[in-house]
Amino acid sequence: MSTYAVRPFNFKAAFALPLVLMASLLIFEPSALDLGLARLMYTPESGFIGAKSFFLEDILHDRAKQLVIVFGVLAIVGFALSCVWSRLYSWRGRLGYLVLALGVSTALVTPMKTFTAVHCPWSLEEFGGQEVYSGLLEPRPETAKPGRCWPGGHASAGFSLMALFFALRDLKPRAARACLVFAIGLGVVFALGRMLQGAHFFSHNLWTFLFDWLICVFFYWLILYRKNTPAQSCAAMQVAR
Repeated sequence: MSTYAVRPFNFKAAFALPLVLMASLLIFEPSALDLGLARLMYTPESGFIGAKSFFLEDILHDRAKQLVIVFGVLAIVGFALSCVWSRLYSWRGRLGYLVLALGVSTALVTPMKTFTAVHCPWSLEEFGGQEVYSGLLEPRPETAKPGRCWPGGHASAGFSLMALFFALRDLKPRAARACLVFAIGLGVVFALGRMLQGAHFFSHNLWTFLFDWLICVFFYWLILYRKNTPAQSCAAMQVAR
């Protein structure tokens, strides 16, 4: 039995608040906010502010995403090694959690984009494209090129790293909080970069954050928390003494 102390966590709030916000986004879709912010980043003469930015496309999009992928691969390698290397055995559960949370958070995006067929801002008539805007739950106008822009994929590369917070919160709380701030900050930067390029609306990225948060919380509960409840942890530490 593990000897580390599992810190209590308010799962009701962690699940309920995002779900309520999701329901609110479905009932009161923020189309005006999405379009208003997109217009601030667009000029009819030259298009979106970041459309031709080398930094936004090659550095913040391509290279930064590649670094996150490398981190995910390292987590997989670490988990595999923990199965055969005794020095990593105590980290097996946390590494397995990271692999699962990161993998599901990022893998969920592509099928959801295909299923929803929401267009990017740069494809819409309002922003120099040819497609007609439609809300998330509205029927899609006929088109030869269905959209692939909801939820935000690039933002997920940043927000998925919130898994680090849950992997570390019971062992290294200060480092865990730093990882949470970093992951949310990175996701916001990725999201803003793509918005400046016309690739996503604000709500696309907000949905991504909510999905990734729920995935990270769920697997934390399933893999790390349930098997080491606070009561069990206290008992284990008393036995260890």
